[in-house]
Amino acid sequence: MSLNYSIIIKITGLISLILGISMLPSLIVSYLYDDPSITFTFGLISLPLIIVGLLILLLTRNISKSFKIRDGYFAVTFCWITASLLGSLPYYLSGTVASFGDAIFESTAAFTTTNCSIISNLDLPLSIVLWKAVSHWVGGLGIIIFAISILPALGINSLKLGSPEADSPNLNKVKTQISGFSKTLYLIYLGLTVLEFVLLLFGKMGVFEAVINTLGSVSTSGISTSIPSISSYDSFYIESIISIFTFLASINFMLFFFAFNGKWKTVARDTELRAFILIIFISFVIISATLFTSGTYATFQEAMRVGIFQIVSFSTTSGYFIADYTLWPTFTQSILFTLMFIGGCAASTCGSFKVIRFVVILKLILRGFRKRLHPRSIVAVRIGKSVASPETVSSITVFAMLYLMIYLFTALVLSLDNLDMTTTLTAAAGILSNTGIAFGDLGPTADFSIFSPPIRLFISFMLIVGRLEILTVLLLFTPYFWNLEK
Repeated sequence: MSLNYSIIIKITGLISLILGISMLPSLIVSYLYDDPSITFTFGLISLPLIIVGLLILLLTRNISKSFKIRDGYFAVTFCWITASLLGSLPYYLSGTVASFGDAIFESTAAFTTTNCSIISNLDLPLSIVLWKAVSHWVGGLGIIIFAISILPALGINSLKLGSPEADSPNLNKVKTQISGFSKTLYLIYLGLTVLEFVLLLFGKMGVFEAVINTLGSVSTSGISTSIPSISSYDSFYIESIISIFTFLASINFMLFFFAFNGKWKTVARDTELRAFILIIFISFVIISATLFTSGTYATFQEAMRVGIFQIVSFSTTSGYFIADYTLWPTFTQSILFTLMFIGGCAASTCGSFKVIRFVVILKLILRGFRKRLHPRSIVAVRIGKSVASPETVSSITVFAMLYLMIYLFTALVLSLDNLDMTTTLTAAAGILSNTGIAFGDLGPTADFSIFSPPIRLFISFMLIVGRLEILTVLLLFTPYFWNLEK
């Protein structure tokens, strides 16, 4: 069995078209507010991308519809890499960054919704800031999801394409209807975006700032218009809106589908959602109490306000901040680090390990204790009222082990730059979880320019690995994948 390169080329054309259209808002903003050279840059990139994308789709309209799972894994990774490379052109050609490698880093961080940058200040052309935010927003839903929504009209079986990214224990019931679900997902994502934008305007935030912060919140990427992030607004209302929407974006989007269909009991009984809320609540109580009793904040109200915002920020992998958490007690920093490692829910815009996997691992540990006492007992791993299949449990166990191994490998490579242990270990977690925040020298206002250029290219690749749930990318590096006879 060989790869169907013609369909992969067709999908690449679709990605080119999507990116070209996504650059049009920046082209308009650059014409209105920026230097003419920036306008020329966006015109030079966006218009050819649209034309090339349309030509590819036109020339490949009659290709074979046969699309295998091997093609899907290759196409997913190839499209993300292609998007990151094409998305880097505005940064490089506009002179925003010094090298093409740095442009790739910025673009990859954006499409993987990772709140990290090598740019030491945000005094950038408005069109570049907007492009960064738009690419975060596109990456939040997933470029491949956009493709899934459109591919049925092109005559391609999108189920095979969607399975690498949509593979989670919560999506088994909808895999056979993934195309229709993706369209619903798109509408929910767009609806949350519009609603947050309107609410931020009520908080007396400027239109452009509201656009950027909305795109950053719904995509859980944490992009903002200033280095101090949300702390520059000093507004409890704005902090609350951003926290609420980053939380909503970190919930399994299938639950919104159930809610809109009146199945509120299904939402209320969801094991992952209940665990996610419980984790945030327990962390909130502990961190708020610690921040107050340690004298970090003078009042308990202030400790609660700062505590809940940072807890939601870390657990949703958005990376926003309103305080320098590196000055907090080590105990609270450890909790934030743990939250970043766990992440939010499956089938959401956030990254990291995911709560549902964490729940299953805990249940496996508890089952191990019980079987020590009752070796002959048969104890099923339950997710709510459902029994997790052995295949699901096995895949989650494999993922957990692989996640830990890749984390240690990432930290080992980062250590080549000889930074301190705290910075290295937390940066590795921030990269793999697509949070982009860390401790040590990578505090709230720091940037990734502290790493050497080769390490920054490695980080760019690992951002994609983390965004595509590790296995999707690493599978391409196995001999079995390229043994096309199997």
